[in-house]
Amino acid sequence: MKYKIWYFILSTAIIIPGLYFLLTSGLKLGIDFTGGALLEYKFEKNINVNDLKQYISSQGIEVGQITPSEDGIYIIRTKPLEQSKVNNLKANLNEKFGKTEERRIEFVGPVIGSELRQKALIGVTLAAIVIVLYIAFSFRKVPKPASSWRFGITAVLALVHDILVVVGLFAILGKFWGIEVDTLFVTALLTVIGFSVHDTIVVFDRVRENLTKNIGRKFIDVTNLSVVQTLGRSLNTSLTVVFVLLALLLFGGETLKWFVVALLVGIISGTYSSIFNATALLVWWEEKLGH
Repeated sequence: MKYKIWYFILSTAIIIPGLYFLLTSGLKLGIDFTGGALLEYKFEKNINVNDLKQYISSQGIEVGQITPSEDGIYIIRTKPLEQSKVNNLKANLNEKFGKTEERRIEFVGPVIGSELRQKALIGVTLAAIVIVLYIAFSFRKVPKPASSWRFGITAVLALVHDILVVVGLFAILGKFWGIEVDTLFVTALLTVIGFSVHDTIVVFDRVRENLTKNIGRKFIDVTNLSVVQTLGRSLNTSLTVVFVLLALLLFGGETLKWFVVALLVGIISGTYSSIFNATALLVWWEEKLGH
């Protein structure tokens, strides 16, 4: 914990580039946010989803997501299309992949509209407040001068750090590589939020236990002891998840690729922030304002 200022500097250096592009360029929103066309085709034979997506993209059509179904049916979400492009696509698919049956053509609005985005923001804000209240209540018996409110607030600040890391990364990916965010990205963010708080509470709970056993010792020494005791557990828990995500990244296909990347970055960041941000910030706060 004596190197805590360096941890803060490192976290700031990681966040600033992504935050800059998030504020200047924003996220590149996918079809789930902007709306578009929903096309459903039935093919005589099974087709590789990546091959189908690449071919449709080569026709000048921006493809968001392709969902294979039973009996050779594929549901394709694209950016808004003119009817002429839809007609040409049907003919080209017939030529490329054999007999193609057009089952459904719909022009749809955004799955995630402005109202839903607003409700999601309100929901996350309320969740953060509840997390602070819950941790403050659960840690209410920590020996003074330690404050249970500081445990709750630093846990949420670490959570914000993890969200900014993931969102900032995708702002950069969207700016330079055209990577879009969709409903899977939102799912990944919610998963990262849960994982981040879970990992932080594991560390904080050990800090609370050691504070009651080591009354009179300096707060930084008790926190160092707690981090050492939980470090192995935190790393092992995170590594099991990371191994699964790496397998999905390598073998899960194009559809899940960026969803897995968001989870992977968020979980690595969550493991780091639980120890080197939340705990270090707690120590700094107790040293500066604890008396």
